[in-house]
Amino acid sequence: MKLKKIVWLLLGFVGLGLGALGAVLPILPTVPFLMLALFSFGKSSQRLHNWFVGTRLYKENLESFVNGQGMTRRTKAKIMGTITLLMAFGFCMMLRAGLVLPCCLLGGIWLAHILYFVFGVKRYRPEE
Repeated sequence: MKLKKIVWLLLGFVGLGLGALGAVLPILPTVPFLMLALFSFGKSSQRLHNWFVGTRLYKENLESFVNGQGMTRRTKAKIMGTITLLMAFGFCMMLRAGLVLPCCLLGGIWLAHILYFVFGVKRYRPEE
């Protein structure tokens, strides 16, 4: 097996593990790690990619987004909440250290993130 495929494979398993933890722990984001796993498995092994696409973790968190249908309100709220908590922690630490300019930059990134998820990502309403 080529070294490149091994690296993609390892990256896929790291993304899958962190994504699975993120589904349980409120502080860890789920979707970005699962997207990393999806991309990495696609680069390393078609068999692993097909397996991952068939998992419940993928179907509940990513399938609608990957298919261009958007994200459910709950998924969008989880992502925005997690990122807000993580950025608030970083903001407080930088402010405490007296780093005002990086705080302004982080605030701008946070605002762009929120605007993207509110207005840029379609809302998916699964059929009842």
